[in-house]
Amino acid sequence: MPIPAPGRPAADRSRAARVWGEVWRVLVAAVFGMVMGAFVAYEADMGDRLISDELWALDFLVGLLGLGLLPLRRRAPLTVALLLSAATTVSIAVVGAAVIAVVSLATHRRWWSVGVVGVVFVLAGWVYGLLHPLVGDPGYWPLLDVVGGVVIYALLVWIGAYIGLRREHLASLRERAETAEREQASRVAQARANERARIAREMHDVLAHRMSLVAMHAGALAYRTDLPPDKVAETASIVQSNAHAALTELREVLGVLRETGGPVPDAPEGIVRAPERPQPTLADLRELVDDARASGTEVHVDVRARRLDELPDAVSRHAFRIVQEAMTNARKHAPWAPVTVVVDGEPGEGLSLAVRNPVRSVGPQLAPVGAPPPSGLGLVGLTERAELVGGRLAYGSAGGAFVVSAWLPWAP
Repeated sequence: MPIPAPGRPAADRSRAARVWGEVWRVLVAAVFGMVMGAFVAYEADMGDRLISDELWALDFLVGLLGLGLLPLRRRAPLTVALLLSAATTVSIAVVGAAVIAVVSLATHRRWWSVGVVGVVFVLAGWVYGLLHPLVGDPGYWPLLDVVGGVVIYALLVWIGAYIGLRREHLASLRERAETAEREQASRVAQARANERARIAREMHDVLAHRMSLVAMHAGALAYRTDLPPDKVAETASIVQSNAHAALTELREVLGVLRETGGPVPDAPEGIVRAPERPQPTLADLRELVDDARASGTEVHVDVRARRLDELPDAVSRHAFRIVQEAMTNARKHAPWAPVTVVVDGEPGEGLSLAVRNPVRSVGPQLAPVGAPPPSGLGLVGLTERAELVGGRLAYGSAGGAFVVSAWLPWAP
């Protein structure tokens, strides 16, 4: 199968377009000059206009020089337009080049330069009429060349101004399209980044709790070589059950993420959200506490909140994740230390959460072996969670304990 030839680079295409643009303009100027020259030659042959052979030679030479100057009009539009307009005093063949130079000058709409060239253009036409008078027309009046020159020049300026306005309009449309394309790309990138952050937060929430239990008990087995066989078996069973639960939850998350979700809010068309897996709420707090107690962590729960069953699902889900991550954080940094969870609040006042653990563990110091290394994402993620629902979160040491406290809005 033949391999298609690659396209030319954009720079080469642009250069070729510029060259072709100059070539066709020179060709148009040459054809226009030849037509005008043929018309004047016909008048001379009929005896209506006086032109010597020497002037014809000069006319032809100036016409060639004018075609050579024409490509320079982009660098020096005023100079080229002045020279070519002045050259029309002795050459009819250069008129085509002068016309294109005037139109090109008018596209820039610098009116003072257009006016200066206009004076030269009109006077040059009048001088040409004086040097090559029409002798066969008794009604010929040289000032008619001035009037005709003004009309022709005004038409050329109008054409040039129109071309300039159209170019600016097209450039504006291209710029808008490029800006819209950049904004679209930025929105796509932002939507993807937000979705990646959401998926990463989901993975962290699902695995951090289970894996911290696995790491802590596996560390205990490595550190406490004097444990009796039944205690080793019990700890190994806890490690196995939590590892199996973590693997099951990971499979659930990956399975859900493979499905097609709905569109991401404020994202461009085509960007879809990975579907949400079922999220636990504060109603599942007892199960979370039971898991922690089964792993050997002493947990005290104080639920003071009233009408907790009326808590909105979104707030309840975030509250559960905050408590879960705070307990995981306590288990990482103070394994075997008791943890106290306080849930307070009511509709209209908001939901208050507090998770407290002693800074120094009161049990065996297994942190160097069993505790997983901190990722630095947990507490930052908790702050983001609280802010997502309009709440706030704070954490730090106070009175010999590390406290994570949060407030979440709870509408009446």
